[in-house]
Amino acid sequence: MNAQQIRQSYLKYYQERGHAIIPRAPLVPQNDPTTLFTGSGMQPMIPYLLGEDHPEGRRLVDSQTCLRAQDIEDIGDNRHTTFFEMLGNWSLGDYFKQQQIEWMFEFLTEVIGLDATKLYVTCFIGAPQYDIPKDTEAAEVWQGLFDARHISSGMADIGSEADGYTRGIKDGERIFFYDGSKNWWSRNGGPETTPIGDPCGPDSEMFYDFGTPHNPAYGEHCHPNCDCGRFMEIGNNVFMAYRKEGEGKFVPLEKPNIDHGSGLERIAAAALDNPDVFKISLMLPIVEKLEQISGKKYDSHTESMRVIADHLRAASFLAVDGIVPSNKAQGYVMRRLLRRAIRYAFELGIEQNFLEQIVPVIADLYQDDYPEVAGNRDKVIEILVKEEKAFRQTLRKGLQVLDKLIADLPIESESSQKDLHGDSLFVLYDTYGFPAELIAEEIFKRDDVRLHDNWKAEFDAKMAEQRQRSQTATKGTFKGGLGGQTLQHKKYHTATHLMYQALRITLGDHVIQRGANITEERLRFDFSHDAKVTPEEIATVERIVNEQIEKDLPVFWKEYPTNQALEMGALGAFGDRYGETVKIYQMGQGDDRFSFEICGGPHVDHTGQLGEDGKRFKITKEEASSAGVRRIKALLV
Repeated sequence: MNAQQIRQSYLKYYQERGHAIIPRAPLVPQNDPTTLFTGSGMQPMIPYLLGEDHPEGRRLVDSQTCLRAQDIEDIGDNRHTTFFEMLGNWSLGDYFKQQQIEWMFEFLTEVIGLDATKLYVTCFIGAPQYDIPKDTEAAEVWQGLFDARHISSGMADIGSEADGYTRGIKDGERIFFYDGSKNWWSRNGGPETTPIGDPCGPDSEMFYDFGTPHNPAYGEHCHPNCDCGRFMEIGNNVFMAYRKEGEGKFVPLEKPNIDHGSGLERIAAAALDNPDVFKISLMLPIVEKLEQISGKKYDSHTESMRVIADHLRAASFLAVDGIVPSNKAQGYVMRRLLRRAIRYAFELGIEQNFLEQIVPVIADLYQDDYPEVAGNRDKVIEILVKEEKAFRQTLRKGLQVLDKLIADLPIESESSQKDLHGDSLFVLYDTYGFPAELIAEEIFKRDDVRLHDNWKAEFDAKMAEQRQRSQTATKGTFKGGLGGQTLQHKKYHTATHLMYQALRITLGDHVIQRGANITEERLRFDFSHDAKVTPEEIATVERIVNEQIEKDLPVFWKEYPTNQALEMGALGAFGDRYGETVKIYQMGQGDDRFSFEICGGPHVDHTGQLGEDGKRFKITKEEASSAGVRRIKALLV
């Protein structure tokens, strides 16, 4: 099976077992201020794993697109990607360990056809200090499945990374126990760091053995969690069985949940019995197009082609979900992905515009399974090609700045060459977006200047300073998880709904949400509008919102069939897709109905809560976010 067939087979397999297929969530979460991107398949499911009823029932399945921006620098090996798909299935208080393990084993070996002798699994070793037992229950289910196929199924304790994994695999072993650093799921890691109140529990991971020799650089012993490349994790069954009630105190959940996630790209690589995920059907056509454009071969330019293929997939889906390149938040990451791809294209000798040839290939790979890709195809190509042209202009300008910088440098060496230091390169990078690697390549072509021997250390030091400043500025933004449940956050979330409708009343129905970030301190809202919002218009929006707060409108939600909700005028966010039913939050009733919007929450119970302690809604800033998109920041003060 190719990757597309695996995706469809997975959805069909679980649908036949009573699971409702739910649409993917956008790459940019609309209701989680703690993270820039949807970084895992379970992230959109958090409210339901916490106990909220899902409109589609207790058995669910999907394929969720994900993006992890923190992995950008890791791209280039055979398995890491910033953009990937997670095949997920959930049981919300329905079936549990045995059923999940048996189904996954059948799906991998009988539907996909993976060689069962190459599958290895891991389980939780237990935490006796917290009265959490060793997960022999899951291990014995696995053991029975392997035994039925006459495959060796020995069990062994591997231990923890902290003790250096004092042993590896021995003959006949198949099932391995690890500590909480590897086989416990919670928002922050092992049992010791599980936040109070959160659901958590042991997990059981599945690995495929590609049979490559062990690399001692990754440790003396090889085992499924070794990073040497022999084993690749292809899926994880999370058994959410506990809730932490206090330090060291875990209580069993009355209705435990299953949260399963498998990497589509990695399963497809296993199906090929090839550890290079860039050889699968969702990647290889991109690589082949790069070979055609550049005249170079993948085998001799592997890293460059991997970076380009990965980054352009990610940027394409960001564009599908309504993001445009900018210098802030998600738009900044998108711009960085595109510029890295273009920079690596230079290494392939591609100096002309090439995205208009690559992006359609990516669209072709996904448009049959994701209608929003087909529906936004021309717009995505337009956005990415425009950014490429702008960046190439930036590079040309950067070369002019570099020429002037070199002209002003003193001659420091006996060879009459000028020395260019790392701090100067950083100015070019930070101010003009000129990649340091391209500057270095340009310097190597010239006889009048050379890079100072310490340039890289100097440049890295400046980068570290910038990164530190950035981490201070975005503290808490990337952690992800179960945020957004405090009263203050609910107030700002409710205020965002009121402001959205007030903007449409004031500016017109062309106003569509293009992004939002809500914290306990403020709200930020991006929307389509091609002109600056005037002070008079801002004052009108503020007045309308404060009138709704003074009316103390009731806030409540109800589920509707999606088509009916849209016909009734429900608003949604640009790029969102919905299942057969949606949750609608409404503010006001009858003639007083003000806001009617598709949303997952959370909100206050009545709008008057926003005005407690005499607070008023106040817009503090209005600015351009990107072409045709404005951004508003507002407070309750």
